[in-house]
Amino acid sequence: MYAIVRTGGKQYRVKAGDKVRVEKLNKNLGDEFEIPEVLWIGGADSFSGDPVIDGAKVVAVVTHQNKAAKVLVFKKKRRQGYRRMRGHRQWYTELFIKSITNPKGEVSQADGEAKVYDEAYKAKMKEERSAAKSTDASEKKPAKKAAAKKKTKKKASAKKKTKKKVTKKKSTTKKKTTKKS
Repeated sequence: MYAIVRTGGKQYRVKAGDKVRVEKLNKNLGDEFEIPEVLWIGGADSFSGDPVIDGAKVVAVVTHQNKAAKVLVFKKKRRQGYRRMRGHRQWYTELFIKSITNPKGEVSQADGEAKVYDEAYKAKMKEERSAAKSTDASEKKPAKKAAAKKKTKKKASAKKKTKKKVTKKKSTTKKKTTKKS
């Protein structure tokens, strides 16, 4: 069974067990709620709404909230020296679709459980692991002495001697002119 739901001005086709990224919702991580606008339910029996289906519900769990990848907006007017570059990161909410219920009461459940991604908890755990690794490493291995650097003598590079070209100045001789009488 699948459903078409509307949230954030957009429509999404979802099945039980799907993860969907929608526009930012004012919910907390781990919150379970019903998506109120179910427009279509498909499967063995199909139901369409006018505009929404009465008695149908889609239950979702908030698993992650973050910003999406950056979108660059570039404006230019040729030959005018006008250029504008802007970046934008849109907030999103990731939902895990837990169940879909049609108006007859038939329910489609998800096989797995929702895994909530909590960034603060993950950052805390990462810091604890790095602190534990650093203390373990310092206890196990004694400090190494720095190796002395060997000094190498630089070889004197033999420069090629270039011979200067000697240019002789051309002597200019004046022709003697004799007067004819």
